[in-house]
Amino acid sequence: MLTSTSRTDTALGNRRGAGCRSAAADTSTDGAAEDPGATAALLTGSIGGGHDALAAACAAVLEDAGIRTHTIDVMGSLGRGSGAPRAADLAFRTLLSVTPLYDAFHFSQLRDGAALASAAELAGVRRAVPAVARELELGLGDPPIDLALAVFATAAGVASRLKDAGLCRRTVVFVPDATAHRMWVHDNTDLFLVTSRLGAASVRRYWPEAPVEILDPPLRAEFGDPPTRADAREALGLPPGADVVAIMGGAWGLAPVVDTAAMLADVGRHVLAVAGRNARRLHELRAAARHRPGLHPLGYCTNVAELMAASDLVVTTAGMTCHEARAVGRGLVLLDVVPGHGRENLAHELEMGGAAVSQPDPPTLTRAVAACLEDPELRCPARIDSGGAGRRFLEALADLEILPVGPRSPARPA
Repeated sequence: MLTSTSRTDTALGNRRGAGCRSAAADTSTDGAAEDPGATAALLTGSIGGGHDALAAACAAVLEDAGIRTHTIDVMGSLGRGSGAPRAADLAFRTLLSVTPLYDAFHFSQLRDGAALASAAELAGVRRAVPAVARELELGLGDPPIDLALAVFATAAGVASRLKDAGLCRRTVVFVPDATAHRMWVHDNTDLFLVTSRLGAASVRRYWPEAPVEILDPPLRAEFGDPPTRADAREALGLPPGADVVAIMGGAWGLAPVVDTAAMLADVGRHVLAVAGRNARRLHELRAAARHRPGLHPLGYCTNVAELMAASDLVVTTAGMTCHEARAVGRGLVLLDVVPGHGRENLAHELEMGGAAVSQPDPPTLTRAVAACLEDPELRCPARIDSGGAGRRFLEALADLEILPVGPRSPARPA
């Protein structure tokens, strides 16, 4: 049996971009003292893991292009030592746990920029900007920096304020969700990056002339060259001919991982059950695995590409994990457990193909996995090449005249 977090926390931890860095982690190397070159701040938010994953991938691409980067967790900047970050995190989790409440907040407040959402954004941005400005100076030197890249909605407002204050030259907002709500869109943003026509249209709902480019999100390096199924199973100690299912409920472990993993193991599947940062969920998985040799409990993982490569299906919520699974060439069984923007993401991922959706109750999900394992389009989907995503990302930034790059690839119309 796999041994929980020890392997997954270290297997790829020393590779560039292998893990997410948050809480103002510095993704830069010690740049040359004589010529620091271009500088970029990655503004993320430690709510879930998708924003951090995108920030880490973008930082790796920028660093490879010779750009010094510094990653800042905007949520962590909401008053360090004051309890504000913890309170904000708790408030968001509480909203998510009450589906009608979060749906109401997302669709009636965030989407329209109504009074409650606007007030919350303004308070968060005002509180975060001074701390972010201090961290930028410590991490990248005297302002202005060349680029502030926001991958989180509140961070988009922070980037806008930094530009207004003359602390950065250019601001870019990368929207990883299927649609942008009002908090993502600020009129002095130099460029919006989205992953679909749907995303482009959602930005232009608020700013009809907005500069938008459509591109696939950069992924961490290991997804560009994942191991084969056989190699991954050998590395993880899994039987070569078994049905293997990876269940990933996000960094918070929101999905019904424990009961579903147990039921799948009881019918002979091998299950890579990822609890994320949910310590209680990991404890429950370990208890369920004591008499189930096919159940492999895992905590927060950095070797996600290896886990996916070893699997026949990936069970997860809609988000960055879906891009990663498609890059590895694995079918998806999606869970409708995230309200609000999660519902929009789910609908978009189903339209993309290579995915099915299931009710999140364990018996139905167990049946859905069995049905999908019999579906060739889901068991053996075509792998999407993610190798060009980083270059297209750099090409989009090159138009802002801060990052040199060669001839552009054909652009996807927005």
